[in-house]
Amino acid sequence: MLSFLSTTRVFLAAGDTDLRKSFDTLAGVVRGTLQLDPLSGHLFVFTNARKNRLKILFWDRNGWWLCSRRLEMGTFRWPSSQESAIELSPEELTLLVAGIDLKETTPRRWRK
Repeated sequence: MLSFLSTTRVFLAAGDTDLRKSFDTLAGVVRGTLQLDPLSGHLFVFTNARKNRLKILFWDRNGWWLCSRRLEMGTFRWPSSQESAIELSPEELTLLVAGIDLKETTPRRWRK
């Protein structure tokens, strides 16, 4: 189970990323391609071309964290966009990592 602060923002890299990249190179992708600050403390999520692996990069003031996940079967249903980065809520990231297709779900309005 993933849990985040309410101020945590999640950004997905819309396209495929070479996941042989590590901390500094992925931070360069965040800076250059996504046009975001990798030192912001937000989560930056990347997937490979086959959509069976992902990496999450974030900075916690003391250093980099790089989390990875490899699926043995199946693929992640990665959202598509014309933008370089897609912002998700932390709850949507949890659903995506759990294998739930975000296109097939409908968020309910709880407040006006």
